[in-house]
Amino acid sequence: MAGETSEYTLSGFAVPDQLDAVHELLGRAAAEHPELDPMDVMLFETALIEIANNVVEHGRPEGEVHWTFTVRVMPDQIEADLKDSGQPFTPKTGEAMPGDDAEGGRGLSMAEMIFDKIEFSRDENLNHWRMVRRLGQVPEELQI
Repeated sequence: MAGETSEYTLSGFAVPDQLDAVHELLGRAAAEHPELDPMDVMLFETALIEIANNVVEHGRPEGEVHWTFTVRVMPDQIEADLKDSGQPFTPKTGEAMPGDDAEGGRGLSMAEMIFDKIEFSRDENLNHWRMVRRLGQVPEELQI
């Protein structure tokens, strides 16, 4: 499948047990694309789960937010679209990583470090996240 674009989709409700379904979707994509570097997959999954968890945790009305994930594996990048029916909001992007004593607020900052592009919009009564990670590039902040 190297060189082709493959698409994977998941729909359901943004509830805690559906985070496992997101992991399974990404696991299937990785299994069908053995050419992907495990580091790219792990970083992409980590950042995507942070955004998904925010929808589960903060989406309202709680338990009634419907979401659809579309993940595309391309020769040079992995991208995801997450659309949810939760209430309108404006994410706090571009903020510094909270200090060690903060109890939350790291998810979006971490996702912004990992993704090469992260966009948010409100379209047709849906929140829409578009996330892109170019393959083979580890963010400087995450290099050991």
